[in-house]
Amino acid sequence: QVRLVESGGGLVQAGGSLRLSCEASGISFGLYDMGWYRQAPGNQRELVATIGDGGNTNYSDFVKGRFTISRDNTRRMIYLQMNTLKPEDTAVYSCTVLGTSAWGQGTQVTVSP
Repeated sequence: QVRLVESGGGLVQAGGSLRLSCEASGISFGLYDMGWYRQAPGNQRELVATIGDGGNTNYSDFVKGRFTISRDNTRRMIYLQMNTLKPEDTAVYSCTVLGTSAWGQGTQVTVSP
């Protein structure tokens, strides 16, 4: 059974940084593309960034240049380094194994003005 556990969320002032982590178990981690999504209250879940099994990355326009996704296959982890945070980045951030129904429980990120 696939299990994804996120951590690293919190409260930060605008302009600050946070680093989210997602630990995976129950899958051959290195074979899968992974992604970060977020959902703000009243909004649909939206894609933030993806990272392929070979390390190629893609970002939504609203985070390009500010967020960096990475992975450590040895530790079965993906990360999301978030810099220059804005109040509109406030959301629950969740990791997923792309193309599957496996999701973590999410971690809250709150950015104050």
